[in-house]
Amino acid sequence: MKLSKKLRGNLMLILTAFIWGVSFVAQAVGMEHVGPYTFNASRFLIGGLVLLPLVRRNLLHARRENGPMTPANRKTMLLGGLCCGLAIFVASTLQQFGVQTTSPGKAGFITALYIVIVPLLGLFLHKKPPVLVWLGVVLATGGMALLCLTDGLSMSRGDFLVFLCAICFSFHILIIDYFSPKADGVTLSCIQFFVSGILSLILTLIFEQPTLPQLIGAWLPIAYSGVLSCGVAYTLQVVAQKDTDPTVASLLLSLESVFAVLGGGVLMHQWLSVRELMGCALMFIAIILAQLDPQKLRRSK
Repeated sequence: MKLSKKLRGNLMLILTAFIWGVSFVAQAVGMEHVGPYTFNASRFLIGGLVLLPLVRRNLLHARRENGPMTPANRKTMLLGGLCCGLAIFVASTLQQFGVQTTSPGKAGFITALYIVIVPLLGLFLHKKPPVLVWLGVVLATGGMALLCLTDGLSMSRGDFLVFLCAICFSFHILIIDYFSPKADGVTLSCIQFFVSGILSLILTLIFEQPTLPQLIGAWLPIAYSGVLSCGVAYTLQVVAQKDTDPTVASLLLSLESVFAVLGGGVLMHQWLSVRELMGCALMFIAIILAQLDPQKLRRSK
C-alpha cells in the first residue's frame, strides 16, 4: 500500500521525535564513560560530518537554479551558522551537565519547555502571545512544580541546569527563525554542529582530556547521538516538514518528551513517580496549547 505524502511525513516526524527522545538516554549513558565536553564534541562533529553530503547536494542544486552564491549570501550563511552554533553550544553544555543528576524523562520534558518560552520571548520583539500561551505558562509552571520541586520547595541542580538549557534553546530557535529565510537550513545546521563541536573540543582538551578506553566505552551513545540524533533525525525533519502542516509537525515533534520518559524507564529503569508523571501531563498540555493557533482553529470550524 502506497502511503500519502502527508501520512509519510507525519510518520517520519514521529520517528524523529522517537530518535530525539531516546537520545536523552544516550546522553545519560555516555556520561558514565566520558565528560560533558567530550560527549558534545564527539556527537556534534560526527553530526556535522553526516550532514556534509546533504549540504553538498543542496548547494549544487542551488547553484544550478540560482547561480553561484554571492559574497553577501555566503557571509549571511557563515554568520547564521556561527550564531546558531554558539547558542546550541551553550544550551547543549547546560543540558549535558544537567543529565548527570536528573533522569532522561525529566530532562526531556523540561527541555521541551522551549516551546512555551519562545512565545514569551516574543514580547521583547513586540509580538503579543495568544491567550492559549498564557494558559500554557500557568500549566507549565504547575507541571514544573510537580515534576521538579521537592517537599522543601527546592530544585535539584540537574533540573535547574536543564531549565536554563530550555531558555537557551529558545534563543536558538529565535536565531534560526531570523536566519533560516536567508540561508539553506541544512547548511546552517551543519555549520552550527561544527561550531559547537569545535568549541566543545577546545574545552575537552583543557578540562577533560579523555583516554581511548573512555571513548571506546562511550562509542555507542556517541554514535547514536551523532549519527541518528544530529544527522538522520534532522534530515528526516527537513524532508518531512515539506509535506506536513507546521502546527501538526510541532505537535508530533513534542512527542520527544514522551519518548524520553519511556526510554528512560525501559532502558535505564528510571520510572517517574505518580507526582512526577502528573507534572509531565500538565507540561505536555502546556506544550500543546503553546503550539495551537487560535485563528486557525476558528477558521477550521
